[in-house]
Amino acid sequence: MACKTIKQMVIAIHDHAFLRKEWFVDFHSQLFQDFLAGLVKEMKRLGVHVSVVNNQDTVIEINSYADLLNVVKISSPQDGHSNQCIGHIIGKSGKLDIMEDISLAVRRVAFAPETIAPSGEFRKVCHNCGCGC
Repeated sequence: MACKTIKQMVIAIHDHAFLRKEWFVDFHSQLFQDFLAGLVKEMKRLGVHVSVVNNQDTVIEINSYADLLNVVKISSPQDGHSNQCIGHIIGKSGKLDIMEDISLAVRRVAFAPETIAPSGEFRKVCHNCGCGC
């Protein structure tokens, strides 16, 4: 039984340049695209419409896993969250697994947005992405 869609969210994947090979992720691979499609389908069943867009206006240089988290941003206007990077939403990554971290961030924004510090909150979670966290 599917839920009625009650919330709109956007996952934005920014353009990126890999400076270190050990942090390479192929965001265009079939594996990653299948992951996103599965996440979108699962969230739709839970009442959340998630769309995925590519943003080529901003290039994030990836020199660390924190930079990799900056490539993916989530917006949920109904919750007052706009263009926040994964690092701001989840804090420190547990396993350095980008797909797991994206799933965690999407679920947190969807079902517990009040647990995410406001964008103006003074804390250091990421850098160079321009999100203000």
